[in-house]
Amino acid sequence: MGWGMMGLVVACSPATLPEGPAALNSRYTDEQPALSGNGRFVAFVSNRDGTRQIMMYDLQQRQFVDLPRLNRPDAIAESPSLSYTGRYIAYIVNNLGTPTIELYDRVIRRSQVLTLGYRGWVRNPHISPEGRYIVFETSRRGQWDVEVLDRGSNIELDIPDGTLSSQP
Repeated sequence: MGWGMMGLVVACSPATLPEGPAALNSRYTDEQPALSGNGRFVAFVSNRDGTRQIMMYDLQQRQFVDLPRLNRPDAIAESPSLSYTGRYIAYIVNNLGTPTIELYDRVIRRSQVLTLGYRGWVRNPHISPEGRYIVFETSRRGQWDVEVLDRGSNIELDIPDGTLSSQP
């Protein structure tokens, strides 16, 4: 029985994790995973490059996805949430101690602050599959409540084939 436990400990040690540029796991802290609705992409927070940053991995291609202008050296990004195909990433940015919700669009490769000037703290954003709605926790009323942000009907939706769903 002692040998079985020793084998288990050795098998789970960091030295046995896959390494290299295409490996999902590393010897560094990888946390807060989010899976796209289609199951192809996973986004997570990592400190691989010595800073906390959001990374995205393509499970189909087995490689990391380039996210230019998402991570900034002057801010901490966390709590990623992905739309259906991973086009949109909603996440928290903590800049100078004030958390805001931002939305990154992988098509135009830009982030947009969604809660600029928002009164109260925000945390744990989750984006709807098509990318229109973002639900999050807010302390605006002096307690943690749930709020829904509607990005409007004039946005480009994250729909796999470009057609609307037949669901009501």
